[in-house]
Amino acid sequence: MLIRINPQNPQERKLAEVVKCLKDGGVIIYPTDTMYALGCDINNKKAVNRICKIKNIDPQKSHLTCVCEDLKIIGTYANQVSTTVFKMMRTAFPGPYTFILLASKEIPKHFQSKKTVGIRVPDHHIPVQLAHMLGNPIASITIPLDEEQIEYHMDPGLIFERFGHQVDMVVDGGYGGIDVSTVIDCSNGEFEIQILREGAGELQKLGLVVE
Repeated sequence: MLIRINPQNPQERKLAEVVKCLKDGGVIIYPTDTMYALGCDINNKKAVNRICKIKNIDPQKSHLTCVCEDLKIIGTYANQVSTTVFKMMRTAFPGPYTFILLASKEIPKHFQSKKTVGIRVPDHHIPVQLAHMLGNPIASITIPLDEEQIEYHMDPGLIFERFGHQVDMVVDGGYGGIDVSTVIDCSNGEFEIQILREGAGELQKLGLVVE
């Protein structure tokens, strides 16, 4: 199913359709402030495994991200976030960044077998509203990439053509981007911050530099 939602002013009725799909264990493709992504309810093991199968990754070694509505969720899903790191996240979010933090016991084991978790708060109304209405984070990872046919990453119609048979719903929020988020590992504390990937999020904005 392809559902079109206004990215600037998402229709609540249509958002509710998508949230029902997520609550029923569905897998969706939806827009973010970077690329289109696969998503499901973080608490649904079968749906998480479906995403890993589509992405062709081992669920035990996956790097799925928690897409959240805001930073209020941090205290629930992450441990030992220092004041310095929290201030950095407050500067970064909403925006194209992923922060790797120590995971709390609230993170389902089927979602993340490691001791860390990736946290995202996109600068995009649709994913933020979906997470809000769902009541918990969306387990998320970018759609499979094909560098030779980049339009399949951006055009929701083409995305539906290619992946529609593998997911329950594709959310058309307009053309997507081709950049990934900047990934910052803060799991070892504020004095051992590592830049794992440079993406759309500017490091200078956070006072970080790569040597």
